[in-house]
Amino acid sequence: MRHWRLDRPRQTGQFDLSRVTSLISAIGRDDTNALATEVLNMLGPATSVSQCTVFAYEFGNRPRTVSVADHRGGRFLRDVADTYSRLFYALDGNQQIVGGDAANKPGSSLVLHWQSSEDIAHDGYRQACYATPNVSDRLSLLLQPAADIWLSVNLYRERDAGNFQPAEVELVESLAPLIGEATRHHYALRGQSQMGIPQMMLARLRGLCPALSKRELDALRGVLEGRSAVEIAECMGVKPSSVVTYQKRAYQRLGISSQRQLFALCLANDKA
Repeated sequence: MRHWRLDRPRQTGQFDLSRVTSLISAIGRDDTNALATEVLNMLGPATSVSQCTVFAYEFGNRPRTVSVADHRGGRFLRDVADTYSRLFYALDGNQQIVGGDAANKPGSSLVLHWQSSEDIAHDGYRQACYATPNVSDRLSLLLQPAADIWLSVNLYRERDAGNFQPAEVELVESLAPLIGEATRHHYALRGQSQMGIPQMMLARLRGLCPALSKRELDALRGVLEGRSAVEIAECMGVKPSSVVTYQKRAYQRLGISSQRQLFALCLANDKA
């Protein structure tokens, strides 16, 4: 597992103009999966990439799926993405970047993160997100369009094809600025509008109390979505009693003691 910043990516390789045009045409489309599909079409034939997901990490919340594409079609990959977002995102090496020191410095630079199945110690995460989808390794292109927001374009390679080879990584590096800008503009046009009220409320809570943990935020999100402790536990992959514990800790940090006070805090007007 390693990552590096692409401040000056090498501009090598040949571009298929029709593929570039198709990628640009996917920006802002109503079809939520169009962007990932065109990224997959552009890179797949040359790199054996068979799956692509685009995630938005917003305000410390668990990631939100923006776009997915899989040669198998259907809901398979979206279901895998949902499982990752509910249960395993905190174990992802991407969190070292999303939650690192650079997280408060949005800009145009790109980060490439390479993670293989061998890098993952957690059996459940490795099985659900690598073994079951038949993935050997993943290249993630990460960019930060705004403070507390990161986007991740994830490229998954088939297990039978082995790990990414240096020439394939170089090709991804050379296309990274194009893919990154397409993703940035698509998010500005369509991705942000998909953000719901609970996510915006959570953003406010995190701003009020940066010490809230990811688990505490997940528990609060369930409350804001109107879910019971049992339903929240199922989403988080923990026991209902653990959910109650996370909620109590979060309430303590926020200086409140009830759901009513939680909603009041989220909706309060800060203006005098």
